[in-house]
Amino acid sequence: MTRPSSSTSRPRLADLGVPSGAFARGPANAITDVRGVRVGHATLHGDGLHTGVTAIVPDALAAERRSLPANLSVGNGYGKLVGATQLRELGALETPILLTSTLSVFRVADALLGHLLATPAHARTTTLNPVVGETNDGFLSDIRRRAVGEEQVAAALAAAAPGPVAEGAVGAGAGTVALGYKGGIGTASRLVEVAGRACTVGALVQTNFSGTLRIAGVPLPAEELLADEPAQPVGNSCMIVVATDAPVDGRQLGRVANRAVFAMRGVGADYAQGSGDYAIAFSVHEQHGPAADDDLSPLFAATMDAVEEALINSVLAAETTVGPEGQTAHAVPIDRVRERLARAGAI
Repeated sequence: MTRPSSSTSRPRLADLGVPSGAFARGPANAITDVRGVRVGHATLHGDGLHTGVTAIVPDALAAERRSLPANLSVGNGYGKLVGATQLRELGALETPILLTSTLSVFRVADALLGHLLATPAHARTTTLNPVVGETNDGFLSDIRRRAVGEEQVAAALAAAAPGPVAEGAVGAGAGTVALGYKGGIGTASRLVEVAGRACTVGALVQTNFSGTLRIAGVPLPAEELLADEPAQPVGNSCMIVVATDAPVDGRQLGRVANRAVFAMRGVGADYAQGSGDYAIAFSVHEQHGPAADDDLSPLFAATMDAVEEALINSVLAAETTVGPEGQTAHAVPIDRVRERLARAGAI
């Protein structure tokens, strides 16, 4: 089995010269631009596997803050999202958010629960809602082995760090495919003013869905850009995590999460029947009353821009990956992308 290349030459959307739109990108152009949000990966490449786990860790979930305002949007509910109903019912996030492979999601949830119950902050905890999402990496990985568990969860949590975030075929994106190409993990952020406050909104995605890739409105169909290759794989799900420091409550975060799902259409998603498309949004703002609904339009727009860029970054960053039986997900060819974007006047 061939591992993804370790090349660092693949560009992000900003590197291609595509403008950020109405809102500036954050310093790292990542979900970690939201203060106190860290990301870590644990990745398994080899021995029939391309899989892993990605952890989004809000430091605000410390002993003094047992939950953060949060909510969920279900674009299409063909998925195994652990902890979904409490996110929606209570509008609260109690744990880090972990992303992984479909058949490993239950082992990962149990490992996350065990990890947290062993901490001093949860010495007396008798109820806790671990949140774990997934997409299906079975095209490139031996998914039935359910290889992701306690060891990988501990490693991803330990690796969680601020600053730049590894993208592409890493962590929960190691074996995913999207829009006819190799998919994976992507992230982006925007700086936005909400109710007179300077705020940040960041997104991290795990892409594994079907459709025709579009960048800056320019179609980039795999059957044309990869015309010399066999038919490309079709993915079937997407997980989106949105973090912000804007003063919004759980109800309003449901509206933010809706816009995150809407953003998938901007990159060409077809929202297929078997696709599990979910967005989770949370805020680290110390609540002193939420902003008025009339002040949220900039946050909605910035969320859609950040998510759309994160989705594109997940594909741009991903390297060609070959599964245990020779099945191949090809990287999007960057030279052909540049050529088409330039021809369309997008860069």
